[in-house]
Amino acid sequence: MIDYAEMAIEALSKSEQALHGTDFLLTWDKSEAELEAVVRVARAFEALAARGNSIRVFDGGLAVSIFRDKSTRTRFSFSSAASLLGLSTAELDEEKTQVSHGETVRETAVMISFATEAIGIRDDMYLGQGNAYMREVASALDDAYAGGAITSRPAVVNLQCDIDHPTQTMADLCHLESVFGSLDALQGKRIAVSWAHSPSYGKPLSVPQGLIGLLTRFGADVTLAHPEGYDLLPQVLDVARGNASRSSGRFVLTHSMQEAFEGADVVYPKSWAPLSVMQERTRLLSAGDRQGLGALEKDCLVRNLSHADWECTRQLMDRTRDGAALYMHCLPADISQVSCERGEVSKDVFEQYRLETYKQASMKPFVIAAMIFLSRIHSPMRALEEMLTRQRPHSRDGL
Repeated sequence: MIDYAEMAIEALSKSEQALHGTDFLLTWDKSEAELEAVVRVARAFEALAARGNSIRVFDGGLAVSIFRDKSTRTRFSFSSAASLLGLSTAELDEEKTQVSHGETVRETAVMISFATEAIGIRDDMYLGQGNAYMREVASALDDAYAGGAITSRPAVVNLQCDIDHPTQTMADLCHLESVFGSLDALQGKRIAVSWAHSPSYGKPLSVPQGLIGLLTRFGADVTLAHPEGYDLLPQVLDVARGNASRSSGRFVLTHSMQEAFEGADVVYPKSWAPLSVMQERTRLLSAGDRQGLGALEKDCLVRNLSHADWECTRQLMDRTRDGAALYMHCLPADISQVSCERGEVSKDVFEQYRLETYKQASMKPFVIAAMIFLSRIHSPMRALEEMLTRQRPHSRDGL
C-alpha cells in the first residue's frame, strides 16, 4: 500500500508557505506547492480512514455551512469532513435567522463564529456576487478577531461560487492523480472540458472555470469546447492561458465537441449557462422579476435544444485516445433516456464509468477536511505523524 501519510508529511515539508490561517476561495490564489499539500493530505486522510485510523484533531467546535443554492454531494461532504475532524455541524438557514430581518453580512459572519473552526459557503446563484460575499465574510472575521470579539478566526471554505468550485476541482485532481499515478503524470495529458446539452438552464459557470483554472497549473493540454455564445468569464480564460504558459502546458478553445474529444485522455462534458444568460439571470433575481425569469428560462431551453447534438456518446468516446479516455462528471449528470430524454451523456457511456464518477465524488469529504485541517492546525506535519501512531479499532467491515 502506498504510504500517503508519509507522502503528505514530505509534501508539507516542501510547501512554499504555510496554509495556516488562510481561507480557500480560489485555487489560483494558491501556489502549486500549497495545492499539492491539499492533495497529499486529502489522500492521506482517505487512506487513514480506510485503515481505521482516527483523523480527529478537534475536541469540539463547530463547522458552519451556508448554502444559498441546492446541494447534495457538497452539503454532505462538508458534514462528513467536519465529523471526521471531530467538529459538530450547523447549517445557517437565512429564512430562520435575523438575516431575513436585515442583519448585515458582517454581523452574521461574526455571530456564527463563536467556537467555530470553519465556515463553508456555497453562493453560485448571482454572477459577480458569490465570491465577493465570501470575501466580505472573511473580512468581517479578520476585523472581529483583530478586535478581540472572537477568540479564534475560522477558516472560510468556498463550497462553490460564481467563479470557482475548488472543493470539486481539487477532488477531481485527486481522482486524476489516482488514475494516472502522480500529479507529474498530468503533464501533456489531453483533457477536454466540454459543454454538453442539458434540458435545464442556469447551471453555474464555476465547474468548467474551476477546471481550466486548476488543470492548467499542472502542465495538462486543456481544450475548452462549447457552442458559440456559451462563453465563460474572460478573466478566468486569462488565468488558464497564463497558467498553461507557466507550466509548459496548453490551453485552447474550440467550438467543436468532436475536435475536443479527438485523442483526449480525459473528457469532462458538463452543461453550463451562457455568460450572457447568467448576467441577465442575476439582474432578474436581484429585481425579484419572476415573469422575466420565466421568459429567460424558456428562451435558454430553446437555445440549449438547438445544440442537443452536444452529447457524450459512444461514437464520440471512440475518437479519444485508443477509445478509452476517462469520463468525468461532477454529478448529477443529465443521462439520456434515464434522467431525461436527451442530456449530457448517453446511458451506455455513463453506466460504463458510473463507479468511476462515484470514486471521483468520494474524494470531496477528504479534500474539504484537508482544507480545514491545513488552515486551522498550526503544526500539520506533527498532527499527521501523531495520527499514524494511533491504535486502529477493528474494521467496521470485518471482525
